[in-house]
Amino acid sequence: MSMTIERVGFPEPIQPGKKPGRNEPVSQSAKSDSISLSTEALEKGELYRAIEMIKTAAPDVRADRVAELRAKINDPSYINDRIINATADKIMEAFGL
Repeated sequence: MSMTIERVGFPEPIQPGKKPGRNEPVSQSAKSDSISLSTEALEKGELYRAIEMIKTAAPDVRADRVAELRAKINDPSYINDRIINATADKIMEAFGL
């Protein structure tokens, strides 16, 4: 059994501003798009904006605290048995031991 496929015709060239397969003209309607946000979405948006403002206003690194800690670490008398034991205790607590 054989089948013959005949050409139906040439497709129309695509013209600018016209979508293929659409024959009716595009009309401007009086309707406009709109969205509406829930109260929860508005509150979350305000919270997000506040957090972003705080992030940009407050520096991530507190230079004064970093300088203080560097001075302590560089001081040979700072690291002693009391500090080592306190640090070890905090590590044990963090692991629940």
